[in-house]
Amino acid sequence: MTPPPLGDFAARYASKDPVAVRKRIEAMEHLLEGLFTIPGINRKVGLDVILDLIPIGGDVVGAAMGAWMVWEARNLGMSKLQMARMFGNVGIDFVLGAVPFIGAIPDLLFRSNTRNLKIIKRHLDKHHPATAVIDGN
Repeated sequence: MTPPPLGDFAARYASKDPVAVRKRIEAMEHLLEGLFTIPGINRKVGLDVILDLIPIGGDVVGAAMGAWMVWEARNLGMSKLQMARMFGNVGIDFVLGAVPFIGAIPDLLFRSNTRNLKIIKRHLDKHHPATAVIDGN
């Protein structure tokens, strides 16, 4: 099987099209914050909490994935203030998760990626209203 042409890859994963960026960011937020629900407490958990169980390296990977969302915000032309707030959320998440094993508990409560997604969605809804999606929730 031959790999897809590089143009297809770039069009799908490096596009600055607001619709494509919105889809990528929503998918990343779901991966990091909402892969499955913990029975009993009905709380969604994602890769971000799971990575917190891996000392040091897990937090670094989680912060890098969160920083990628900020990079995508840059592709949308978001303000430096908005991106600074988003980096602040990623930094707080990194610091809270720095304590091995116990750091996963605050990560359940402080969802930096969900907060950043809300910031990005507000920007998209204001500056690119055609990307708006009606949510059934």
